[in-house]
Amino acid sequence: MVRENTLTKNDLIQPIFVEEETKERSPIGSLPGVFRESESSLASRVKDIQQAGINTIILFGVSHHKDAQGTDSLKMNGLFSRMIQKAKNAAPDIQVIADICLCEYTDHGHCGPLAHDGAPDNDKTLSIIAEQAIIAARSGADILAPSGMMDGMIGALRHSLDTSGYADIPLLSYAVKYASSHYGPFREAAGCSLGHDGNQVTMQSDRKAYQMDPANAREALREAALDLQEGADMLMVKPGLPYLDIIKAVKDEFQMPTFAYHVSGEYAMLKAAAEKGWLDYEATIMEQMMCFKRAGSDGIITYSAMDVAQLLDK
Repeated sequence: MVRENTLTKNDLIQPIFVEEETKERSPIGSLPGVFRESESSLASRVKDIQQAGINTIILFGVSHHKDAQGTDSLKMNGLFSRMIQKAKNAAPDIQVIADICLCEYTDHGHCGPLAHDGAPDNDKTLSIIAEQAIIAARSGADILAPSGMMDGMIGALRHSLDTSGYADIPLLSYAVKYASSHYGPFREAAGCSLGHDGNQVTMQSDRKAYQMDPANAREALREAALDLQEGADMLMVKPGLPYLDIIKAVKDEFQMPTFAYHVSGEYAMLKAAAEKGWLDYEATIMEQMMCFKRAGSDGIITYSAMDVAQLLDK
């Protein structure tokens, strides 16, 4: 009767990995219970998610056509476009979030083409993701979520969409994305670990040049403020649980729709502890979801979304 926060299925966003040129869905070793969907299994998966009462998904491609620029994501017949179209065709009423980034489509794994210092060339990346955003909109995406932490990315995407007839497409910005150690399983799942660059640039071995220092909190507010000035409609903090203070600070400061990403490492740690019998998975995941709500999250991207939906039904 006096509970201050509640969790519903409307708070949940289910991530889906889609691998091209495969016939069957395949399990992801570091993410127990999570699969790489094939393009043929995607429709069934999306329908199952909708039937469970989850209204929003976010798609990540596992490309077999990578290059230094991530150009396959700029084609209407490429995986990036095809998976959006197939998801919308399978469940027209479900909200599809398109991840706007190049790391899944570059052969080196960074979030854009590399500059002389081995980190992504910020301005060149902006021009490419501006094209990627139009492909996503044409393919039927409902929300675009730029995740590369490039300076000026929201302004570039907003201008590109507005001048191409897509002014109503909202932007969910990965405004506060830390250079975290919790992303490892995702990079295996999406095939975007940092690797060899065909251009023989001395590539930076991490993403600290453009993602945030975990020691910084005030910087998070500056990053979020800049994205809002450029036209962001919603803000995200990533990772989630280690940064609940940041989620609360962003929500309190801006009073804007604020999302959390319960990232792959957080999910994997919980699953591993549960398998050892050290934690009760069901009780712990529900507590974690409530912690996100208490901190101010309006939505939660989590690999546990289907599990949580089933627990809410109980």
